Amino acid sequence: MPVSGQRDVFAYTPSIIVLQATAAQAAHRMDEPELIRAAQRGDQRAFEQLVRLYDQNVLRLALNLLRSPEDANDIYQEAFLRVYKNLHSFRFDCSFHTWLYRIVTNLCLDALRKRRVRREENTVVETSEGFLDRMDTVEEARADGNPQRQLMSRQLGKKIKEVLTGLTPRERAVFEMRHYQGLRLRTIGDMLGTSEEAAKNCLFRATQKMRAALGDFV
Repeated sequence: MPVSGQRDVFAYTPSIIVLQATAAQAAHRMDEPELIRAAQRGDQRAFEQLVRLYDQNVLRLALNLLRSPEDANDIYQEAFLRVYKNLHSFRFDCSFHTWLYRIVTNLCLDALRKRRVRREENTVVETSEGFLDRMDTVEEARADGNPQRQLMSRQLGKKIKEVLTGLTPRERAVFEMRHYQGLRLRTIGDMLGTSEEAAKNCLFRATQKMRAALGDFV
């Protein structure tokens, strides 16, 4: 029995669940720099919040670059594992977005280089429902459209796939990020650790190769 006028601290001690909920709400209210600093101090919830902020964008970038759901998922996991291991080295000298995307892009470039060595650019992949040609999943303009137009669209899609395979990993990455991600050349240069001018030149080479190869279609 506490003395009159003296607060019973045990009676007001919040439960573990309340503490967890309070911490989660605090993490949700943090802006990005605060989340990063909290995660650098070892706050697991802050790190999880950072992951939630970028997980879909990271997966989309990897999928656009690799054109393989399985490979993209592997890159997604490896990228956030590297972020977790190296977050202490982030010094805010660039945006977290750029730092993270640089990690993802470098992992994708490594994967593309390995593909070129192994010559594993087959569009057919094995899924839980059997073998599937990834090009068959490309959405047609209209399901009931002109059959000849659909055939031309499919042929064009396969030709683009062939040309992308023939580009260097860096040319392919720049082309995909510019035309499929809609990223600016300056951003692409930052992500690749190079200049905007170098990214522009790389895009020019990729575009010239694409135009030359698609001469019959465009």
